[in-house]
Amino acid sequence: METLVTTDFVLVSGEVKTKATLDEESQEKLVRETIREIGYNDADLKFDADSCEVRLMLHAQSPDIGQGVSSDADAGEESKGQTRRCLGDDASVSSTEQGAGDQGLMFGYATDETDEKMPMPILYAHRLTRRLAQVRKDKSLPWIRPDGKSQVSVRYEDDGRPARVESVLIATQHAPDVSPDEMERRITQDVIKPALGPDWQDDIRVRINCTGKFVIGGPHGDTGLTGRKIIVDTYGGFGRHGGGAFSGKDPSKVDRSACYMCRYIAKNLVAAGIAARCEVQLAYAIGVAEPVSLYVNSFGTGRIPDEDIVRIIRDNFDLRPAAIISRLRLKRPIYKKTAAYGHFGRPEFSWEQTDAADQLRKAAGL
Repeated sequence: METLVTTDFVLVSGEVKTKATLDEESQEKLVRETIREIGYNDADLKFDADSCEVRLMLHAQSPDIGQGVSSDADAGEESKGQTRRCLGDDASVSSTEQGAGDQGLMFGYATDETDEKMPMPILYAHRLTRRLAQVRKDKSLPWIRPDGKSQVSVRYEDDGRPARVESVLIATQHAPDVSPDEMERRITQDVIKPALGPDWQDDIRVRINCTGKFVIGGPHGDTGLTGRKIIVDTYGGFGRHGGGAFSGKDPSKVDRSACYMCRYIAKNLVAAGIAARCEVQLAYAIGVAEPVSLYVNSFGTGRIPDEDIVRIIRDNFDLRPAAIISRLRLKRPIYKKTAAYGHFGRPEFSWEQTDAADQLRKAAGL
């Protein structure tokens, strides 16, 4: 499912397969409640939960996709007993096994430079936007409006370790009656310093609303579409990206679930001390359960060769979509929280747990 928002208008479209009854009235109510919760509840913002137009265009999933993804437990009678071949491969995949919901490359990354095993710049960028939302919602900075973003530059030494925060950029929508001087002073004091904590230094370059003002914002100022912020959702430019967005997709889509699994594996490898930095790549073919490739890059930090890390992954993780969904418990209503502040580095998610670290450490002989 995809969402598009612009001035006073929301479009929700997509292809779904469900046994639930999805009447338009309840769907529209959910859309409006979400808009209101975000903070668009004032007609002066030109995008208001109560007055905006909501258009719903949801359709049944294509059976051509469904027959490659469904297991016997949820497949239609017409697809049972079939086998499928992919790209001339000799290995047929029975419909009793859930195939990948799409083809593509999926990446996961982890580093020991922070406790969260995340790159420092994106970790701080998310802390800043979370703090920006907090001071808006608790009204300690009542002139802040819902639209906002951040950017953090960190100096790294030759050994690849972060040395210090160099600059912080904040863009935040605001009421028209606040002065630039007050805005810079209060955001520095109430947002940036608390977010950076002990890493705050007085000589950090701070830039706030570089164009001078940001009164017009949100969907009225900038049309938005699902899947346009995939680097913000992941590692902020560290590690590679296969190009597939996460949001709007159920876990049968390996764009989402396999990226979560790659992160889970990479984080556990780093937590186990097998590497200080690690990137895990998987590739899938639609309708085929087993990944068509697995690649690991420890960037020269591995305590064992990368090919041995690949072997350990194969021995300790089932990388078929159904197994990933089961291991990470992905069929729960957990995805709303991923819509802001990134999908990684947050302990509330199952793919952020390091419960496999001891097992991997033993497998590596460390």
